[in-house]
Order: sequence, then structure tokens, then C-alpha cells
Amino acid sequence: MQTGSHSEDDGYLDGQLLVAMPSMGDPRFSRSVIYLCAHSSEGAMGIVINQRAPNISFTELLEQLNIVPTEDRISVPSGLSAMAVHLGGPVETGRGFVLHSADYFKSESTLPIDESVCLTATIDILRDIAKGSGPNKALLALGYAGWAPGQLEDEIQSNGWLNCPADPELIFDPEVDRKYNKALGSIGIDPIRLVNDSGHA
Repeated sequence: MQTGSHSEDDGYLDGQLLVAMPSMGDPRFSRSVIYLCAHSSEGAMGIVINQRAPNISFTELLEQLNIVPTEDRISVPSGLSAMAVHLGGPVETGRGFVLHSADYFKSESTLPIDESVCLTATIDILRDIAKGSGPNKALLALGYAGWAPGQLEDEIQSNGWLNCPADPELIFDPEVDRKYNKALGSIGIDPIRLVNDSGHA
């Protein structure tokens, strides 16, 4: 599948993971893992994949959006009630973004990021998930993380983030709490050895 991503050697990181370092100055991103959906000279956009939204379940969100009325809750496919709602980042926190496997695609609203992960931000995907006709794997997030032109590059330069290849197994892992250590492990870093003044990896 052809995506809008760049070639590997132009320095853009879309389709990769960002892993927050101890020197990350913004407490909102402490120990966060972000899947980078877009990165260009115009800035960057990503979804935090390891922070659960407190006090809301997927079925409650469907009810709030009137996708599944409360009286129809019983008809929601099994497993959806356990699906976590994530905090995707501090921008547009009232809006839902779904990272999902590439088996689901709507030409007018789905952005393919790489061959195995896509992003859809319309209510249709939530309806399809509720009906059982959504993607095989999905991560629902409220809000996203955004960077102005050059801002992400500056944060990486000052040791705020490490980047590593994205593994769909890690992105969609239901065990949210282990994603940070797994992402670091994938690039050979022991989280216990991280210190605030670590140099570039």
C-alpha cells in the first residue's frame, strides 16, 4: 500500500515511536510512548499509546456520542467493554482518534501511516467497531500530541525523546503499563539504567 510517508533517509520519523527520556521537561509526556502519525517540515503529530483516559470506558464513550444508546449496551460485541480509551495527547482532547490495523480502510477518512497501521478520526469507525465490522486491532485515543515546525527536532536534540521502529504488537498491546519498558527494550535500553543526563543513544 502506498502511504504518504517519506523515505527513510530524509530524517522524518512518521511511522516510528517516540519514547520520552527522563530529561523530558513536560510532565504531560513523562514516560510516554508516542506513535508518530505525521512528521514533515510543517511539524509533527502523534498519538500517545500508553496513557489510559481515567473514568471512561469505550462503551461509555459510545453512549456519550449516541453511537450505542444505553438500552442497547447489551448488543455491543463482547470485548469492547474492556477496550481502553487512551489519552492521545493535550491537543483537541474532545476529539477521538483511532490507530488501527490496515484491514480497515475508508478512502475519504483513513490515513495510511505504514503498511500495517492507519489512522481514522471520524465517528464512522467507532460505529463500525460497535457493530463488529471495524478493524481487527484498534487503539482509541482522545486528543493528540502536536509539534510546530522544528520543535520535535529540537526536543530530540536536547535528549527529550528517543525514536525507534514501531512494532504493531507493541502499539496495540492491551497491557498499557508495559509499553514504555518494551519500547526501550526494543532498542536495547534497560529503563533502570536511564539517568537524567544521558547522552545521545
